[in-house]
Amino acid sequence: MRALTVHHVSVNVADLDEGIIFYGTTLGLPAAVTGPATSARVPGSTPATARSTAPRPCAREPGQHFALLVADLDAERAGLLDAGVQVSEPFPIGGNRQAFLTDPWGNVIELHELGA
Repeated sequence: MRALTVHHVSVNVADLDEGIIFYGTTLGLPAAVTGPATSARVPGSTPATARSTAPRPCAREPGQHFALLVADLDAERAGLLDAGVQVSEPFPIGGNRQAFLTDPWGNVIELHELGA
């Protein structure tokens, strides 16, 4: 199998207004309210959806996350730290680098920087 891109990401949040602020403002993803969900579109992908309902237990297995490709991991991490968001130290993986954070509802987000 060879995936072309991320199709969509579904993220659970407890407060849709806070979700719009976190994903739209803090992470810089365009967001639009669509009924009971918040949709954020990553360029080149279909919408990510933040729902206000709790996830099913099987949806919260360890390792559940989504990755955002960034051009400069250190700069993005510094900006998030300045905004009060805790972000792990970057570490190498297969020639690339990544760092992790969680949104206010515990969803894990990877920041991924491609190697040179």
